[in-house]
Amino acid sequence: MKLLKDILYGVSLSAVSGDTNVMVNNVHFDSRKVEMDDVFVAVRGTVTDGHKFIQKAVDLGARAIVCEELPALMVNGVTYLQVDNCNSALAVIASNFYDNPSKNLKLVGVTGTNGKTTVTTLLYNLFKKAGFKVGLISTIKILVNDKEFKTTHTTPDVMTINNYLSLMNEVGVEFCFMEVSSHGIHQKRAEGLHFEGAIFTNLSHDHLDYHKTFAEYRDTKKKLFDGLPKTAFALVNIDDKNGLVMLQNTKAKKYTYALKTFADYRAQILEKQFNGQLLKVDDNELWSRLIGDFNAYNLLAIYATADILGLEKMEILRLMSELENVDGRFQYYISKDKITAIVDYAHTPDALKNVLVTINALRTGNENVITVVGCGGDRDKSKRPVMGHIASEMSDQAIFTSDNPRTESPTTIIEEMESGVEAQNVRKVLSIENRKQAIKTACKLAMVNDIILVAGKGHETYQETNGVRVDFDDFKEVKEALKSLKK
Repeated sequence: MKLLKDILYGVSLSAVSGDTNVMVNNVHFDSRKVEMDDVFVAVRGTVTDGHKFIQKAVDLGARAIVCEELPALMVNGVTYLQVDNCNSALAVIASNFYDNPSKNLKLVGVTGTNGKTTVTTLLYNLFKKAGFKVGLISTIKILVNDKEFKTTHTTPDVMTINNYLSLMNEVGVEFCFMEVSSHGIHQKRAEGLHFEGAIFTNLSHDHLDYHKTFAEYRDTKKKLFDGLPKTAFALVNIDDKNGLVMLQNTKAKKYTYALKTFADYRAQILEKQFNGQLLKVDDNELWSRLIGDFNAYNLLAIYATADILGLEKMEILRLMSELENVDGRFQYYISKDKITAIVDYAHTPDALKNVLVTINALRTGNENVITVVGCGGDRDKSKRPVMGHIASEMSDQAIFTSDNPRTESPTTIIEEMESGVEAQNVRKVLSIENRKQAIKTACKLAMVNDIILVAGKGHETYQETNGVRVDFDDFKEVKEALKSLKK
């Protein structure tokens, strides 16, 4: 149990009704989880408002209520604490509840539209290979040194984050690499954390269903850098015009990386093949199994971060040469018929374009590129015609299909993708709602040396429709479809 006034340290209180010198058991922002002597924080969510459930939390035994509006009925023996913003208060409370675990390790946040999972995961792998105890909080999974936990959000809620950081403290983790999404920043999930540094990868069209404008999306990302202390570092990609924007108001020590412009850390692509690429980094050559310009940027961010954190440069390059692709990120399989299948998480216009640019740069011109792609339901609708345009323009054959339609009609989503296809590309497009059938069709259409790209889901092993998730793995499906071909 914790003393209430101790976990409130640093929280700006507008009003207090009741005693703060009492012991509390746990902290919740979901009233259904409240038990005797817990603290309930009435967070206003995108779907519901926690203030509606204050009385329910009290009935379940809550000892203290944190809220933005004090209820008309306040029960004797319960402490009510009024704050300006419950999300911000929860972030500080969560950190205090777990004894500020982020201060006991070096936490590095990675933000940007694309590359977050690759950069955090590869940094985890590199530092693990270097002999450190390491933590990872990513879209794919959470790792506390060697122990793996599943995750459902790019940036988990603040209680979950601090819980895992506390577990990392217990086993002596020295470095933790964490994806920080725009949703997470906006909902204050990164507040109350002590960051050793932050990395900005890039910014392109995404999440405009949530942020409404690109400027709001950009400025939300920027808040991570605005909040860094002067003891931290800020590393940004300045080939992206938004990179310097991230540095405008930060107190942290500033570092830049780039492939095209002058920067503190620079790299050059010397050679590209399907099985890897040769880079020149700091006047040293590096052969990496990760291919594409986008991965060159990811690798450069990893190199720069490891250098800033104190690893020896030649050792960093040696360890980077051993790194392999992250699941669902340009993951490829070559069939006995020499058909190459590539599975990638590309679910934004920019990411899809980057992957197709990479594929087209590697092909000889005699192969066909067949792209299977869809767009998620209940997400930014404005990118659907753009995705349709890119897939049809940059492929020899495009197959539009379902991709986690959630509560939307898959047919409607596909029609919105089709609206972006220009007249001269219409003949190149097929629409097959069933994703399994779409992948099978792509495999049947492919000839020797052709390239199939299955984009959008990457590492995900499910398909979600109307709240129901069924097992579905793009990489498994395309491998099985190719193996069953009789040509």
